Amino acid sequence: MRTRYNDITAFTTKDGSTIRELMHPNEHKVSKQSLAEAIVPVGTATRLHHHHKSEELYHITAGNGVMQLGEEQFTVAVGDTILIPPGTPHAIENSGHEALSILCCCAPPYSHDDTELL
Repeated sequence: MRTRYNDITAFTTKDGSTIRELMHPNEHKVSKQSLAEAIVPVGTATRLHHHHKSEELYHITAGNGVMQLGEEQFTVAVGDTILIPPGTPHAIENSGHEALSILCCCAPPYSHDDTELL
């Protein structure tokens, strides 16, 4: 199965980022995970949140920012990958001069119901 980026409609998640679900069980034949692109515009940040069940991976594909992961805070840049265990509070701020683009993989798949704002 293949998806085409330009055919996928973007939406805003609870945390405030703009998402394109590249593969998700609600739309595609994948069943145990989801893959999305998240865009965080310049000068903005996602809201602090956690996922009750999903383990999440962020892979930075453009821009740079500051990641809050639990009690830890660190800078992120193109090529960095971050593991976000279930239940871990997290947020990311775009501290650069271009859109911060992140590939997000969730297992089990992303769900609004699994996301709690903090």
